[in-house]
Amino acid sequence: MGNLTVAVLGKLGYSSSLGKKGTSTDITLYNLKKGEDTITFVEPTRYPERLAPLFYVCSLAKKAVVIVDELNANLGEQLVMLQCCGISSGYFVLRNYISQDKIEPLLKGTILEKYTFVADDPTELKAALLAEAEQMKPQTSVDNEQVLGIVPVDHTFNVKGIGVVILGVVANGVIKKHDVMNVLPGTKTTQIRSIQKHDDDFDSASEGDRVGLALKNVKVEDVDRGTVLTNDPAVKDSKLIKARASLVKYWSAPLSAGMVLHVGHWMQVLNSKVEAVNDEGDWRKPTLTLSLEKEIVHSPDDVAVLMYLEGGKLRVAGTIGLP
Repeated sequence: MGNLTVAVLGKLGYSSSLGKKGTSTDITLYNLKKGEDTITFVEPTRYPERLAPLFYVCSLAKKAVVIVDELNANLGEQLVMLQCCGISSGYFVLRNYISQDKIEPLLKGTILEKYTFVADDPTELKAALLAEAEQMKPQTSVDNEQVLGIVPVDHTFNVKGIGVVILGVVANGVIKKHDVMNVLPGTKTTQIRSIQKHDDDFDSASEGDRVGLALKNVKVEDVDRGTVLTNDPAVKDSKLIKARASLVKYWSAPLSAGMVLHVGHWMQVLNSKVEAVNDEGDWRKPTLTLSLEKEIVHSPDDVAVLMYLEGGKLRVAGTIGLP
């Protein structure tokens, strides 16, 4: 069974031509299933008035479909977010007589140069994405050794007769029914009661799978968005970050002490205050000291996205390493 999560940007509601509408909050999910292969399309419902939904969608996805109706600041911001989130594979759907040569200069020198330009034909697009999903091989344990898993939570519900259910995408590794998982940040633990993928029951799920997990021993407020479920002891949380940042080429001014930046990683977007900046002569590659409002959960050497909500037309500043 192959599963693919796809960010659909540029035209809210376009995914209704690709899949069946599911959960809808500040992000909206659409589901497509053919045989054992599944695709989850995700749109940032509350973007552009809020930046966080755009980050959440790109953080969830492994691939993107960008609908280009016009060339404007929102398109530019979405392209920068895709670059910062490392979404190196995708499609551009050009409409309103916009030609490929108008887009290509915006992509030069970025990972988006590899995207494919396709016709505005949802049927053909679905077929291409399903073919890619079919090639996705689930990760399994080797020689019966335990493979640890990480699931950032994006939605949580109380379901009558079942209890607490979370939705998320397996970010790394493998999870199994009855696994005991740490609930981070914090010290609580939970046990996976059951695993569903697109409404079917499974005993396990692997990296890239969209899952619904019924959990034991927790309340809804214990596992809200941004919470991370994991049995990997390498995963940790940090409230103070001192690391090298990389500002995007369109960012117009140096960062300075006292600024409030938002740091995005997995399904977390957290306020942080810039305590110190050391640019060593290159203000686009500064070493930043950030104090966060609460702990950010991450694996060693992960990369987070820096956002500055007072940034005007471009609110995506760049990226920063995590310790």
